[in-house]
Amino acid sequence: MRRYVWLAAPVLMAQAPAPKPVLVPDVSQRQIDIKYSFTGADLLLFGAILYPGGRVPAERDADIVVVVKGPVQPILVREKQKIAGIWVNAASMRYLSAPSFYAIASSKPIASLLDERSRAIYELGLDSLQLSPASGGESEARDRFARGLVDLRQRAGLYYEAPGAVEITDGVLYRARIAIPARVPVGRFTAETFLLRRGRVLAVAVRDLDIRKTGFERFVARQAERRSFGYGLTAVALSVLLGWAAGWIARRA
Repeated sequence: MRRYVWLAAPVLMAQAPAPKPVLVPDVSQRQIDIKYSFTGADLLLFGAILYPGGRVPAERDADIVVVVKGPVQPILVREKQKIAGIWVNAASMRYLSAPSFYAIASSKPIASLLDERSRAIYELGLDSLQLSPASGGESEARDRFARGLVDLRQRAGLYYEAPGAVEITDGVLYRARIAIPARVPVGRFTAETFLLRRGRVLAVAVRDLDIRKTGFERFVARQAERRSFGYGLTAVALSVLLGWAAGWIARRA
């Protein structure tokens, strides 16, 4: 029995998977407060790559991809057509879970780091987002609406790609900056970091951050959510009052 055990030990050791590197990520801000003067923020994502045994490989060909996602939300996309010289709403498509914010930064263009299938699995890149349409339809129509949704949010600054924005120092330390626009939605965001090497994902790490309203903006948002009826009546009353005041001032002037 001892002979069999000693003979099998080298085989078992050869079959054991080699240890993989580990990511240790962090973000410069775990919470971003939106006030009346909020014009956007600059989020710094940084961290280190811990290699097994603390030995950095001679071939420093590892790459880093960082993805910041906002909370998913349902959205209705309408397509406009020009009929008799007038632009009207025509076809539409509803999505059950589209990211409210999506930004991806990478050390190299993402298409050169992973194949199309791997990008779709990890949702790396604007062309790889899983938008989950609520209904079926022809693939051509789904692709057209998906491109339209991405284009609309790109123009609003809510979706974007930043190839080459990740800096890697000595094959160990990395850093990247993600611009948070003024129109960013509130909620729980995730910052995902991917370690890639030769077309494979070696490690993934996630950090959470919150973007929320503060001060008077937060009070108004809470009232709109919790007391929608009273909030609507107050808004109408204020509109009427301000309109009457403007008319009274105009008559006096």
